[in-house]
Amino acid sequence: MNNSEAILVTPKQFEIQECPIPQPKDHEILMKVEYVGMCGSDIHGFEFGPFIPPKDPNQKIGLGHEVAGEVVGVGAAVTRFKVGDKVLIEPGVPDDTCEYCRGGRYNICPGVDFMATQPNYKGALTQYMTHPEEWTYHIPEGMTTLEGALVEPAAVGMHAAMLGGAQVGKSIVILGGGTIGLMVLQACLSLGATDITVVDVIEKRLDLAKKLGAKRVINGKAEDTVAVLRSKELYGDHGVELVFEAAGSAFTAQQAVQLVARGGKIMMVGTQSAPVPIDFLKINREVTIQTAFRYCNNFPQTIEAIATGKFNVKDMVTNIYDYKDVQRAFTEAIDPVKKNDMVKGVVKVAD
Repeated sequence: MNNSEAILVTPKQFEIQECPIPQPKDHEILMKVEYVGMCGSDIHGFEFGPFIPPKDPNQKIGLGHEVAGEVVGVGAAVTRFKVGDKVLIEPGVPDDTCEYCRGGRYNICPGVDFMATQPNYKGALTQYMTHPEEWTYHIPEGMTTLEGALVEPAAVGMHAAMLGGAQVGKSIVILGGGTIGLMVLQACLSLGATDITVVDVIEKRLDLAKKLGAKRVINGKAEDTVAVLRSKELYGDHGVELVFEAAGSAFTAQQAVQLVARGGKIMMVGTQSAPVPIDFLKINREVTIQTAFRYCNNFPQTIEAIATGKFNVKDMVTNIYDYKDVQRAFTEAIDPVKKNDMVKGVVKVAD
């Protein structure tokens, strides 16, 4: 068997390089990678380099952390997996010693070893990789490895929806209909919510939001989102009980403040890269603003939701690229025109 990995040699430039096949440690599995999802953080890293540059200028930079494949080797102490199992992984391995890990909130562990970030910048865009058994999951029968690779972003949506308290009877608006916004939509639906509005400026995303179960969609470029949602026909002076900001935009963050009801909640899911002015006078009636970071303790729930058809990740995939075309994949993801046609891109690594 041969192995290779896609290395970001400079921003906007991948190079597929040969590398050894890693040997699994006692509690690790060796996986033949089949599919890798293209996360927004990967696309940002491709365009600009890592959020936190490595201290060593010779450090290899890999990208990708949404991954699934087949077990082709196991460490001596592995008991839950065997060669031939189809699996997906949770890409963050916490230190399991800090106060956050002990309190069950391992997603905010400051010592987490998360793929494609510091300290080792190991990416999933490779043919073979190892991973701890503890953070590896079986793919249920009837669920594909393509769907398995998308459990990770689906878990982001599930975590945000659960933190927000999405449930039957709650009015919900999702600002941003990209991958994470659509994952939040489906997570809210799986938790019983039905009154969900998705706002975006790209019709393709809005069409998909309707297909996936949104009650209504709003094109924020064609309509005044606040005026529409605050109309008498919809939420009027009461406002919306739960608002998700999933666009990572200062504009939508400020819209969230104008939309939320008294005593309601704003969930900040998108990444705000710069300070955002907030008119706190508009939300001084006990509105909660909460951030969501990755996910915690919900991979099994997310896997079950996908496997049982409550969560449709397959129809979100708009672009599939062969591993050899990884450069084209990420170049198109940052192209000013082509990126608007991409909801979710996936790289097929295995032949």
